[in-house]
Amino acid sequence: MAKLTGIGSIKRFGPRYGRTIKQKYGEIEAESRKKHKCPYCHKEKVKRITTGIWQCRKCDAKFTGKAYTISKKLLIKEEVNKEK
Repeated sequence: MAKLTGIGSIKRFGPRYGRTIKQKYGEIEAESRKKHKCPYCHKEKVKRITTGIWQCRKCDAKFTGKAYTISKKLLIKEEVNKEK
């Protein structure tokens, strides 16, 4: 059997569900569990409470965002359109 290394929390699924699905799930899970930057106090203390609800552990601000992350990744096209 192949040695499972570097796959983090998705080891719990074992051989089930397929490789690509487990990798995508692992990326999403890692993104949602990491500390994010607070839009109010700018400290990296924000944790996800539930889907789309985030709370800063420093300033105790509670706010909504995307389901798995706070910030929206802007495309270069969108930035150029905003400047015009």
